[in-house]
Amino acid sequence: MAREELTRLTGNGNGTCGDEDCPNIYRTASGSLVVQGSTCEAFTPPSGEALVEIPEEVLREAVRALGW
Repeated sequence: MAREELTRLTGNGNGTCGDEDCPNIYRTASGSLVVQGSTCEAFTPPSGEALVEIPEEVLREAVRALGW
């Protein structure tokens, strides 16, 4: 999936990073979410998965954008 196929839900000038390309949450065409954040090494996830850390503010912004 290409980045252009994702809808950016956060980081549109109102959050921690403003318009910068830092922790963000995106929505796919199928409705699932893609999270971008700092790599977290708390434990080793299964092959093909990764752990990322995002500020709580980013998650709250995504929830508002989704109208939940």
